[in-house]
Amino acid sequence: MTSLHVTELNLYPVKSCAGVSVDQLRISEWGPEGDRRYMLVDAAGKFVTGRKFPQMVLLKTQIHPEGISITSPKGDSIMATIPEDAQRIEVEVWRDKMVAAVASSEINDWLSRLLGQELKLVHMPEDSFRQVDREYYAADQRVAFSDGYPVLVTNESSLAELNGRLEESIVMKRFRPNIVVNGTSPWEEDDWNHLRIGEVEFRAVKPCSRCVFTTVDPMTAEKGKEPLRTLAGYRRKELGVIFGQNLVQLNHGVIKVGDSVEIIG
Repeated sequence: MTSLHVTELNLYPVKSCAGVSVDQLRISEWGPEGDRRYMLVDAAGKFVTGRKFPQMVLLKTQIHPEGISITSPKGDSIMATIPEDAQRIEVEVWRDKMVAAVASSEINDWLSRLLGQELKLVHMPEDSFRQVDREYYAADQRVAFSDGYPVLVTNESSLAELNGRLEESIVMKRFRPNIVVNGTSPWEEDDWNHLRIGEVEFRAVKPCSRCVFTTVDPMTAEKGKEPLRTLAGYRRKELGVIFGQNLVQLNHGVIKVGDSVEIIG
């Protein structure tokens, strides 16, 4: 078996929208720079995801110096620039409440028409702070609009083992990882505690419990029962049905595709 190494790196500029494959990630106090700093909220400020709007996975995103671009499945595109002095509102992600900056009415109207509900695009500014889930990581660590932690790593061997149980194979995009690795046995990532990738050390916080969003095909937005049904049959733990490992960075730096992964403990 080849040594453990990084095979893929991904950013998700807008929570629940399509990801962007990159050659390297710069890890800062936020986790991967540019990852999930934007999200959609409803009229009450509550976060909106692909669980309710599966078609969000078909919205392509790109990061630009002035903001992000969002492209619809039909090819229509809009540039979203939200300055730091934009209107602020209170938004909610799970049990967490924080302040976010709101996009212009032009951008919000475009997205609302596209998804068929009144929505707003918001950006987490530098002076807003959200703490990672303290139930499993007590140290002060900020996170943007991820569900709970700044980094998710998954293992190609685990996906291959899962695909061996499915009637139709699925792709890793279902699980929306930031880091994909290969060169180890299936499910070994469950037991990682401390690892080093490139310039960055990470603490493994807890295996990632998976939800119905994994049943949305990232290429078509169609919703089914897999892989959650099969995973629930043999990967259900106290934390839930798990696939992947949540990480918190211990320092800042760059990680690249091809970097070796050292399991420290």
